[in-house]
Amino acid sequence: MASPYPQGDREKVASKLPTTLRQELKIRAAEYSLDIQDAVTAAVTNWRQNPATGSVDTTGADSFSTWLPAGMYEDFKETCTERGISYVQGLAQAIRRWLDANPSPASRPAGGIPERKIVCNQKGGVGKTAIAAGIAQAYAEAGKRVLLVDYDPQGHLSDQLGIAQIEPGHDSLVSHMCGESDQDLRDLLVTLDGEQYGKRLDILPSCFDGFLLDAKVAIKAAQARGYQKESALERALSPIENDYDVVVIDCPPSLGIAMDAALHYGRRRQGEAAKKSGVIIPVLAEDSSATAYGMLAGQIQDLCLDLQLDIDYIGLVVNLYDSRRGVIATSSLQQWRELGEPPVLAVIGDLKEQREAVRMQMPLLTYAPRSDQAELMRQIAGVARKKGGRK
Repeated sequence: MASPYPQGDREKVASKLPTTLRQELKIRAAEYSLDIQDAVTAAVTNWRQNPATGSVDTTGADSFSTWLPAGMYEDFKETCTERGISYVQGLAQAIRRWLDANPSPASRPAGGIPERKIVCNQKGGVGKTAIAAGIAQAYAEAGKRVLLVDYDPQGHLSDQLGIAQIEPGHDSLVSHMCGESDQDLRDLLVTLDGEQYGKRLDILPSCFDGFLLDAKVAIKAAQARGYQKESALERALSPIENDYDVVVIDCPPSLGIAMDAALHYGRRRQGEAAKKSGVIIPVLAEDSSATAYGMLAGQIQDLCLDLQLDIDYIGLVVNLYDSRRGVIATSSLQQWRELGEPPVLAVIGDLKEQREAVRMQMPLLTYAPRSDQAELMRQIAGVARKKGGRK
């Protein structure tokens, strides 16, 4: 059942949840400084978009109530009916998945593997930088330690956040990838300001030498025995990656050696759960974007076959969507959704807040934390907004 929320944008939902699951949810929400209603909202949203595998033991489920956005519970019940499960089972699956995706900050062992999100597409102008920056901010806001790498020599991410690119001839990610530096990569990091990030979000700035990366890595591979060019990014980041829970890579629009190195870095490592790491692909609702996606998919397939890798597709993000562009936009969106795998994680409209944040050289989740775009970044990351977020 549901009753109106006093402010009109939420409704009270009454269901059932196993006592142990309810207690774990309460503790985890507190650890991430979240309202339980926001954690459940994120859980239900993710569960509806991505079918769960396996049932949850709901024996002894007891009364549980929370507040959800108006209409969400009705949509949730429709999804339960489509999947042939009870509402209690559906809610339990959603909460269990959210808990698994948001482990206790105290539980990650020293030396654990950080999640690695490779934001990539061969096509430029699809919003890779906006998506990479947005989800990195969302993870940090939710309490995770995050490294955001500006891997594109054009440096849009660095510029948009007001961070200077590294000049040629100076220590940089490129020099570390090519084995030409004995300095600490941590010295290059810039910590992003913002109370909601709690000094948990570090940026590795772009460097102008990045335009020469493919050539420099190829030369190094030819000269140094045992140097695998596909492992270059991993070698550079491995000394610092244990400092983080999540590493987000903003890739250049390229299908060269640099992209191979990013894809290799995002592969599923031994003992790592499926889709914890992998590629997030921003696309547009137009035909040329589908062509570019096919080229990237082909590169991923070739790399997996050549090196015997597993590279997971976390999902697609349809960006800059505007249904007023007519049948091409609407039919393209439908085609993206009909792929099924990889799933569409979010559809982001062509809205003003991101452009305004760039103009102000501010993070989106700082400039407009309650905007539709900010909420969708949290949805892609699978996290919810923290308590006390600005309006």
